[in-house]
Amino acid sequence: MNIERNKVAIFHYTLRNSEGDELETSRGGTPNAYLHGANNILPGLEKSMAGRTSGDVFSVSLDAADAYGERDPKRQQRIPVKHLMFKGKLRPGALVQVNTENGQRPATVIKAGKFSADLDTNHPLAGQDLVFDIEIMEVRDASDEEIAHRHVHGLGGHQH
Repeated sequence: MNIERNKVAIFHYTLRNSEGDELETSRGGTPNAYLHGANNILPGLEKSMAGRTSGDVFSVSLDAADAYGERDPKRQQRIPVKHLMFKGKLRPGALVQVNTENGQRPATVIKAGKFSADLDTNHPLAGQDLVFDIEIMEVRDASDEEIAHRHVHGLGGHQH
């Protein structure tokens, strides 16, 4: 069965930067699952998955613009600490979650003060060329519910 619209692809990945440094991996854990055609993963990655089948192993290189975008210096702002979710001490370089009217958004602390913090709200991987090493574990038909909800349920997908 090939990966195409309304199919569920279950895969392991290792993400590397352009220098070859490993940034994250699903290997050794639960594989990821996504509903093809529902825009649940990076568009360039989804495009490279089309037509693949269980057992395929391949690499996908994405320029920063096609991955998490270029860094935008305008996406830095000062936020009251009361709107941040974090553990431990607030320090430069720490990843935090910002509570917004559209839900929580990730940000990186540039400077931390007692009452406010200067944050960079670019995605942490923005500005980086990335390489995904992919292994397709399984391809299956999506359930009617998954198609209606536009995401995968269960193992590697969304839990309701």
